[in-house]
Amino acid sequence: MIESIQQFDADLFLKIHRGWSSDFLDFFFPLVRNRYFWAPLYLFIIVFFIREYKKTGYYLLGIFLLTFGLGDLTASRLIKPFVARLRPCNEPTLALDIIHRVPCGSGYSFPSAHATNHFALAVFIICVFYPKWKPILPIGLAWAVCISLAQIYVGVHYPVDVMTGTILGCTIGLLTSKLFKTLKPEF
Repeated sequence: MIESIQQFDADLFLKIHRGWSSDFLDFFFPLVRNRYFWAPLYLFIIVFFIREYKKTGYYLLGIFLLTFGLGDLTASRLIKPFVARLRPCNEPTLALDIIHRVPCGSGYSFPSAHATNHFALAVFIICVFYPKWKPILPIGLAWAVCISLAQIYVGVHYPVDVMTGTILGCTIGLLTSKLFKTLKPEF
């Protein structure tokens, strides 16, 4: 059973990693998965929270940072070392199939911390702001999906790594949004 899942995962990985190859995606996906690319967005979020919501903005910011911290801690420090799954770009059986679009890194693959963190942040923001601004739902989901797909396309994660990170991130985002609403029910 596990071997069947691993084979399906490797096959789907190759369909995305090699099958979607294009000059545009070779430019776009490495860019969107780069943490520095999103620095202006994070700065905007910090300023927006504090400027628009004053004292409550500090609560928003604190829970936003907690959301990121929980996602990163859970994926990178707790699960990855325990599972110890090689990244596809470090997998010897895939060595001839990998297109090196970004440096592979030496860390483990399961789950994707990028997917965990970005889905956690997106779900937190969606849950908090959806009643006030409906477009946050498709924007937040598109942002997290794009970054997560990029992880597969560039060759650093399998689809199951990303799907698991998505589920983990959504769970964390839901929990931290409930925490925020408990602390600030009048928001």
